[in-house]
Amino acid sequence: MFLSSLTELTMSQGYRRFFNVVPALSEELRAENFRIRHEVYCRELSFESLRSNGMETDDFDAQSLHCLVRSVSSGQFVGCARLVLVDPDDPRQSRLPFEISCDAALDRSIIDPMKLDRRRIAEISRLAVIGNYRRRQSDQGKPFSIAEEDFSTEKRPRQPYLALAIYLCLIALARHYGISTLFVLTERRLAQNISRLGVNVRQIGGEIEHRGARIPSMISVDEIIDGMNFIIRALFEIISREVKEGLDAAGENAVRAGHRPISRPPS
Repeated sequence: MFLSSLTELTMSQGYRRFFNVVPALSEELRAENFRIRHEVYCRELSFESLRSNGMETDDFDAQSLHCLVRSVSSGQFVGCARLVLVDPDDPRQSRLPFEISCDAALDRSIIDPMKLDRRRIAEISRLAVIGNYRRRQSDQGKPFSIAEEDFSTEKRPRQPYLALAIYLCLIALARHYGISTLFVLTERRLAQNISRLGVNVRQIGGEIEHRGARIPSMISVDEIIDGMNFIIRALFEIISREVKEGLDAAGENAVRAGHRPISRPPS
């Protein structure tokens, strides 16, 4: 069972011992994000072509919030992810990546993204962890994973702390920017494992082929936060404070793609 060997104290201490999260709000920090993606997506997995500048980027990066996870012991950035936002000045014309790739597969009787308040939606994408931190056989060929064996001990400096840090950082960013609904295109098994952490991941369409079989899903930010057990909530509060410190330090750099962090996110 997930988290069976962990307590509120061991989870928090284990995370602080190994990692911290950093909102990538400056050009320098975003470059670190792009370098991790290039190492994982281009060099290790060949999902994307090699870039001469050593940075993997796409057209959605300009409308995204990026985050990094740093190793406490080495100071090296070892994981990254982003939230792709909708242009608040033109929300109906600004589409998220999954809306393009899953256009024919979405079940709009479940949810129609075009009928939502599009200023409050975002997509989780480009999750990546450097190779040294994903060496299980089941990790091969994947930029990011989470599995039950990740939660067997607090002494191994990768999951659950690294995987949870990435996801909880994205949830904290979403809360700080007033995002209420998150979409994600992911493997079915990864979606199931995330669900076993207490997150309601709702499938909203059929499978598509995108570096393997992927399913479009949605997550409610409020439901995630309200439904956290005391172990996950303790870790989330630590990570949320780290995110808030990063936002405060960034000043005007915290304004991304027309989105400004709200002064006091809901508790």
